[in-house]
Amino acid sequence: MKKLQTIGLNQIRIDGPFWNRYTRSVTEKIIPYQWRVLNDQEPEAEPSHCIRNFRRAAGEEPGGFYGFVFQDTDLAKWLEAVAYSLSSTPDPALEARADEVIDLVGRAQQPDGYLDTYFILEAPESKWRNLQQGHELYTAGHMMEAAAAYYQVTGKDKLLHIMCRCADLICDTFHQPEFAQSIPGHEEVEIGLFKLYQVTGERRYLDMARDFVNRRGQQPDVFVRERNHPKWVSIFADMDPTNTRYHQCHKPVRQQTTAEGHAVRAVYLYCAMADIAGEDGDRELLAACERLYDNITQKRMYLTGGIGSSGYMERFTADYDLPAASGYAESCASIGLALFCRRMAQITREGRYVDTMEQALMNTVLAGISLDGDRFFYVNPLEVWPDNCLEGTSMSHVKPVRQRWFGCACCPPNIARTLASLGEYVCFTDEDSLWLNLYVSGRLHVQLGGVPVEVTVETKFPNQGRVEIHLRPQCPVEGRLALRLPGYVQDYTLTENGAPVSARLERGYLCLDRRWEDTTLVLDMAIPPRFVYSNPRLRSYAGKVAVMKGPLVYCLEQADNGENLAAVWLDTGAGLTETFEPKLLGGVTVLRARGKRLTEEGDAPLYRDAPATMEDTALTLVPYHCWNNRGPGEMTVWVNRL
Repeated sequence: MKKLQTIGLNQIRIDGPFWNRYTRSVTEKIIPYQWRVLNDQEPEAEPSHCIRNFRRAAGEEPGGFYGFVFQDTDLAKWLEAVAYSLSSTPDPALEARADEVIDLVGRAQQPDGYLDTYFILEAPESKWRNLQQGHELYTAGHMMEAAAAYYQVTGKDKLLHIMCRCADLICDTFHQPEFAQSIPGHEEVEIGLFKLYQVTGERRYLDMARDFVNRRGQQPDVFVRERNHPKWVSIFADMDPTNTRYHQCHKPVRQQTTAEGHAVRAVYLYCAMADIAGEDGDRELLAACERLYDNITQKRMYLTGGIGSSGYMERFTADYDLPAASGYAESCASIGLALFCRRMAQITREGRYVDTMEQALMNTVLAGISLDGDRFFYVNPLEVWPDNCLEGTSMSHVKPVRQRWFGCACCPPNIARTLASLGEYVCFTDEDSLWLNLYVSGRLHVQLGGVPVEVTVETKFPNQGRVEIHLRPQCPVEGRLALRLPGYVQDYTLTENGAPVSARLERGYLCLDRRWEDTTLVLDMAIPPRFVYSNPRLRSYAGKVAVMKGPLVYCLEQADNGENLAAVWLDTGAGLTETFEPKLLGGVTVLRARGKRLTEEGDAPLYRDAPATMEDTALTLVPYHCWNNRGPGEMTVWVNRL
């Protein structure tokens, strides 16, 4: 089956109440703020020195390298976000700034095409000698993605040529006998090489991406062996090269059945596997992707679409190990999951992948950035008690408030590029069909059978389930319109020009095949708030309940419900009511419930023989992605159930 395609971001204009606050913020606030951080111009943010590293690598100022070994990727993701932003909002000043920093990147590049400021400045004799820890290939992959995006949007090829030179060096190096079995410690270059192949048509980039995927798990001792080289340089002392699961090297990729190791690395690998499977028609590789998706979503994913439950090594652990308070759920990991699911939906045309993609995007990813766009979460647990988020403890990875920046700042620019590229998630096309995935107000310009079609979508989703779709083809045209029917929708109606119409439900999409003229379709989906219960094997949630409305997970916050949320019980028999409050958190649907609260009088002893009393209480729930925008306080998604 031919892979569906995303549309150019210049073909879509997002204009709706839910997403506008984020998409507009990318250009107006997030990109400028992050540029200042990369240039160390935000005094309250942790220093970055990212741009300074490039200047030093270019020989334009003295000094060594500062930051994490992959610090260059912060600029790469910023440039990618800029490219996507320019596609929808032309900005000559921003484009000129990007061109200037691309010139700097070119000046830092070595004559042979090598580009990595850490090794240029700190260990020039040890290039490619610590692939497990060095992240050279990971860094190159993100730069390749930025180069492809910037070229596709602006038509300017300077960064593309820079990264093609780097990719040529990688292809030459890693097909030499000495490196014939070498692989990156952190997957990403496979994605970047594939994107360069798509833009340039250069098949050696595709071949190199495929080789990196196929080599994985073939030589379990590859990272052990590289440590014996005299030019090996130690970077992270606690990294164990024999921990093959951590690096997804425990089996060849086609034999892997469970999501293992570092969560971001894993889903980036799965993205590359899906890319190769879709390009080659490799059914065995696609079947492995399907197994890994099933393991994640059925046994290793939080309700919010968060993955990677362990704060130690940012990794997957065991089936059903999803602790609420200590959970990690890195923002980058959910971005990677959304990217993987998008690819799988393009290949299979199955709506279940979009359900998960939407779940990750609208909960964990959005929670990773403040409504103001200048504070960020790296870690996204489902329960927070600020008092115990203490440095030097097992909870030190949990921050009770969003941070201005991070020393390891992979998440903020990753969130920026994701929000800027939202249009790539909204719909897919092929020669004669349009597939609507996410219900977002706006305007699309696509083609069906070679005929230009303007598509206008009007909706207040996810606050309401009504979606109006207006198709205006330049002339009558045959084609398919496929409307995703999310798995959480039980009841719906569909009308065409005011009259009820039936559609075939195929793998989660309502499919309409016909000759299209000017047409108005209305899909009205029932998305009332609902209670959600966990598998009994999820030990953190036994006897508890969560609340969702459509794709949105809801939570209790101290701002609405007072302290000690662990002492609250929710009465599921009393039902839920919903109210849209336009002045709260930028405009959200608030849910209200009834329950009980344990009470204490005075300074009660730590333990006693008699139970505490319970009193009636009213509970207020807000969307999880909005939590912590009103100051620090407790939060919980899972609530004790009466």
